[in-house]
Amino acid sequence: MLFQQILNGLTIGSVYALVALGYTLAYGILGLINFSHGEIYMIGAFIAFTCISILGLNIWISLIIAILLCGLIGILIEIVAFRSIRHGARSSQLISAIGVSVLLQNTAMLTWGSGTKPFPQVVPTQINKINDLVLSNLQIYILITAVALMVILYFLLYKSRIGIAMRATSQDSDTTSLMGINVNRVISITFAVGSILGAAAGILMGIYYNSIVFNMGYTVGLKAFVAAILGGIGNIPGTMLGGVILGLVESLAAGFISSQYKDALAFLIMIIVLLVKPTGIFGKKEVEKV
Repeated sequence: MLFQQILNGLTIGSVYALVALGYTLAYGILGLINFSHGEIYMIGAFIAFTCISILGLNIWISLIIAILLCGLIGILIEIVAFRSIRHGARSSQLISAIGVSVLLQNTAMLTWGSGTKPFPQVVPTQINKINDLVLSNLQIYILITAVALMVILYFLLYKSRIGIAMRATSQDSDTTSLMGINVNRVISITFAVGSILGAAAGILMGIYYNSIVFNMGYTVGLKAFVAAILGGIGNIPGTMLGGVILGLVESLAAGFISSQYKDALAFLIMIIVLLVKPTGIFGKKEVEKV
């Protein structure tokens, strides 16, 4: 039972980590909490659903189309909702993010309906038993895909020119612009990368649970935000670890206590972290000069 719940927790936690990375990227560059990011998770799943069920495309082409379109949506959100208020009050940025979240959720409801949609079973499920441990091929695919995306993100941030520009912008955007770097373009790319990760997570969960619904991004988005807070928002390795820890805690709570309390535990963890270590596991205190 214990090892089964750990396996389930790692599967869900890897998805939380992918979504949480979108929060961390936006916060690391702009100091912005993009509460519309959970809806990108949902939009990605619905675009893939449309490509497979209606257009008849295979899963790989649908995956590419979905993540590219969500990347473009991420860029559009940054330009329309955040660019003009980038240096404005934090409250304005927060209200704008919530407004975009409501807009995307209602657009999805009007486009695809309010009912739960069955996600096509594009990957035949195979169950492998190791003694009493049940391991499905879907869990293996989700873990491998999540780890691969995280590795790609690492190389993008630390081994590429755009990654250097992103890290420079996060430290001092004004000085970065004086060095000849197009800060607006860097920020747009950051939103695109975060949206691609969120869309991929939504598609993986659609395949895993075989169902999607227009408000599925709300709860996952909040939990991913908790994961980012837990690991240290703005810190990439910390965010990954936070997602995994949150998934493990939820799965163990569902297995040994009750599945009714697993959602409440996520927010209880956030409250405890904010009280005990507000910067998260890997977060560092920063002194803001005024």
